[in-house]
Parts: sequence; structure tokens; C-alpha cells
Amino acid sequence: MKKSYCPIDTFINTIKGKRKGTIILHLYQGDKRYSELVRLLPDISERMMTKQLKELKDDGLIERTVFPEVPPRVEYRLTDLGRDIRPVLKGMYKGGLLFEESIDN
Repeated sequence: MKKSYCPIDTFINTIKGKRKGTIILHLYQGDKRYSELVRLLPDISERMMTKQLKELKDDGLIERTVFPEVPPRVEYRLTDLGRDIRPVLKGMYKGGLLFEESIDN
């Protein structure tokens, strides 16, 4: 995460990316395995999913746990910071619905 001139820009720059907000919203419902996230977001390639998860982890929004099993099991969960941004993402979701209504008309 890199600071910008304005905190709004810092926030947007951190969560912008292919479906990062949607990944975070799915993790609000509970820990998810990598394969679950891939199923929940069929329009994103596995390569892009891996990239987005790595960036979210590097920015401190999610945690990644690898279980010592064969085959390895990987789970993702929100950090406290990831949970703290929920109200902002919900507001963005509602704003998106308003914009979509205006597009449909």
C-alpha cells in the first residue's frame, strides 16, 4: 500500500484491480479456499486471481494460510483492516446500484 496525495486515492488505489472488492466481499461471509474463490468468480482467470490475492495480502487486507496436507490446502481470510473497510465497500456497492439504475434508463 502506498500513500497518495489524498486518502481517497490511497483507498481506491489499494482496492482497484480485477474484482478485488468482490473478493473482499466474499471473504466477509467467511474464510474461503482458493478453489472456492475461483468458483465464485468464474470471469477471472486463475492467474489474475492469484495476482489479486497476493496484492490484497501484501496490502494487509487478507491473510493466507497454507495447511501442511497433501495436496496443500490454502485458505484466505480477512484481516482486521480488511474487515474495517466493510462500510466503505457497502457504500460503494450501493453507489454502483444507483449508477446502474441510471444506465438502464
